[in-house]
Amino acid sequence: MGRWLFWWQLWYIAPMKQKGIRGIFERPEGSGVWWVCYYAGGKRHREKAGRKSDAIALYRKRKADTLRGVKLPELVPGKAATFGQLSAMAVNHANARLKSAGDYVGKARILQEPFGARVAAGITPAEIDQFLSSHCKTPATCNRYRDFFSSAFRLGMENGLVASNPARLVRLRPEHNARLRFLSRDEYTKLLGLIRRDHPEQAPAFIVSVYTGMRWGEQFSMHWGQVDIKRKVIRLTATKNGTARNVPLNSVALDALTQYRETVPHQAVDAVFPRPGPRSDCRWWFSPALTEAKITDYTWHNNRHTFCSWLAMAGVSLKEIQVLAGHKSIVMTTRYAHLSPEATASASERLVIA
Repeated sequence: MGRWLFWWQLWYIAPMKQKGIRGIFERPEGSGVWWVCYYAGGKRHREKAGRKSDAIALYRKRKADTLRGVKLPELVPGKAATFGQLSAMAVNHANARLKSAGDYVGKARILQEPFGARVAAGITPAEIDQFLSSHCKTPATCNRYRDFFSSAFRLGMENGLVASNPARLVRLRPEHNARLRFLSRDEYTKLLGLIRRDHPEQAPAFIVSVYTGMRWGEQFSMHWGQVDIKRKVIRLTATKNGTARNVPLNSVALDALTQYRETVPHQAVDAVFPRPGPRSDCRWWFSPALTEAKITDYTWHNNRHTFCSWLAMAGVSLKEIQVLAGHKSIVMTTRYAHLSPEATASASERLVIA
């Protein structure tokens, strides 16, 4: 084995180090990230490979696969799966298994124009990366779209429609979640006043969101049969974590739900907060109120941060916040630890020698 490796390095690798290799290049120069470039069917294709040795191996494989029509199925008529097909599979998979299926429907619709009719196996990591950079405003949005691409290609691989998942070679964007935007008490009062003025029927939904910390999908999918006014609890049967949990109703949330229930006719199976359609959300009435209140960098999901932040500032323990918010791991809850003055003061006091 050692003698074979020696001759391999002498006759194959060494000459390549001495001169440029056709079909591979480093970008940016000096970064150590290598790409392959080849032509097939009259089109130029580029792919990120990683290390130089990986690029060499990938280039040779692509050239061989191209001749056989393996990598580029468009060279073999009638056998090419489009990205639209993979996208539809991802949506069906989400509808059957995920609470966030609506997000998949929206992403599939947006990706239909640039990628839907494309042969899936011909889409490169560079093209996906370029789309994310040009169409997504935040790192979190980039990563969610990357997840959709990856899910679609993974299902395509499982069904034998594509041979690889190019989304796996697309780098994740770093999400800077250190700063958690939440409402001050004054901001909350001002925002609630504007909502009551312009859309009073939506005020209970906003109050319940802030004072229970429920996720959007949990709140807007629950029905009246899950609300127990006497026991002051909402029973959630389907959550993001896949486990049922009870959401206690404090006096503010309880009053809002009690008064709201008296104004709307309802049955146990009716949605507590009905929506006009399956794709509708609260932006049509929530965003204008935020704009008039001059509250920036805030979305409906931040109501959940407001709930957890107010609990932390009130001295509630992290374990209790984890239970109330329905966090699967306490790691998620520790983001609010710095907001507890009692906790930090107690830790600092340990330095004092009695």
